[in-house]
Amino acid sequence: MATSRIPPIQCLQTFEAVARLRSASRAAEALCVTVSAVSHRLRQLESHLGIRLFCRGDFTLTADGATYLQQVCTALAALQNVPGERVAASAPRLRVAITPSFCRQFVMPKLELFRRSYPDIELTLQVSIPLRDVTAEEADLEIRYGLGGYTDLEHRLILRDVATPACSPAFLDEFGPFDGFAGEAELTATQLIRSPLEPWANWFAHCGRSLAEPARGAQFNDLGLVYDAAASGFGVALVRHKLGAAWFDSGRLLSLSDRPMVSPYGHYICWAPGALERWECAAFVDWLQGVLP
Repeated sequence: MATSRIPPIQCLQTFEAVARLRSASRAAEALCVTVSAVSHRLRQLESHLGIRLFCRGDFTLTADGATYLQQVCTALAALQNVPGERVAASAPRLRVAITPSFCRQFVMPKLELFRRSYPDIELTLQVSIPLRDVTAEEADLEIRYGLGGYTDLEHRLILRDVATPACSPAFLDEFGPFDGFAGEAELTATQLIRSPLEPWANWFAHCGRSLAEPARGAQFNDLGLVYDAAASGFGVALVRHKLGAAWFDSGRLLSLSDRPMVSPYGHYICWAPGALERWECAAFVDWLQGVLP
């Protein structure tokens, strides 16, 4: 067998564990990975070999699977008993374009879990510009922030959020108190932090006010910067509850309303047709949806 045809060792170990235990969950527990990781490793191995190893649904080995299991068991036993140089298999590469604040708040804190579940995947994260849907380089998957309805890529909504006006405790002490931040006097007399990523016009409509989008005030094109500016006392910002949870939980920001607005903007994961047939793309999508709030 040529070196390029040697499957990743994790896939072989997973195949042996599932065949022995006849259970994806027990194999996952034995290997200290998730059930999803087990599923994707088996899919990767079958794709690599071009054969079906199990009859779908009950983990009964196919004829090819039974034959291959004997070879795998022999090979794993040899690796355990005979020290030697391990031949490295080519790692699948996955490029994900992702918006900055989403990445900082939801992906980076959990990335160690992804690495442990999918050590075979060589992951590259690159910046995607919210709303404009612009990426610096070509990507296999893309996280977009916007209204959805994309026609250039297949997509799936992965995070919807609500938003409320919020400010720092110091700003509230100096310029408050506010009464739900819904009255026209409060909305027009208070310094508002602006962003095209969360327009104030949506909040005005939510409050039944016919007011134009503010034309003055600090403006930022990254929601994390918006929240940092509000925490620094620049004014009142529209803050998403899930994305801004770290600011709320730490007390750096205080919500000014108990009537949150469902934001029309959401986070979507997008891909070119056929991309999810690659096991590494499907693995990342499943993992990401599992760790989001």
